[in-house]
Amino acid sequence: MASMNARQYVKLAESLPPRLTRFFARYPPQALSQTTSTPNPSTSTSTISNTLPPSSEATSANHESSSNDELTVPNPFRTQKHAVTGKWHDPVFSLRRQADLVKLARKHGVEELLPYTVKSTEERLRKRVENGLRVKGTGIGQRVKGKESERTLKGRLEKRRQAMLEMPQMIQTWKERGHGRGWKKWPK
Repeated sequence: MASMNARQYVKLAESLPPRLTRFFARYPPQALSQTTSTPNPSTSTSTISNTLPPSSEATSANHESSSNDELTVPNPFRTQKHAVTGKWHDPVFSLRRQADLVKLARKHGVEELLPYTVKSTEERLRKRVENGLRVKGTGIGQRVKGKESERTLKGRLEKRRQAMLEMPQMIQTWKERGHGRGWKKWPK
């Protein structure tokens, strides 16, 4: 079964464009790296608990997770804090390059193999659902301000409709009074 998966991965890798193959060679997917190099948890726990004093057994879980983090490749799409100096380093790939890689991976159907990025389709959809359109006035009970002509459009249309309904009476009055003589109320 493992050789079958390996063959599928090799076939998939051959069909990918060079840019994606270089990326996956430098930063292998977490699913592949976890299956190939998984440390034995029982030996690492016993070693840590034997070397630590009894008062710090509570922190042994934190130490174990940090030792596992050192074995994995850091996410090239996120900032990293240097362990010694404590300074933050920028991501290896800029947001523009991240977006390009995500588009390319989506096109070839391997987007889920990429590390977490804010440019992924899942993250973009999550933010869209969470934040909505982000246009002022599109929330529940809100109105978009708009331009004055847009705000007064309903009133003007209603006024026109009423004028059209009263038009036959106005025409009759106009004819009776002699085409404007004695006309007091001029229509606007």
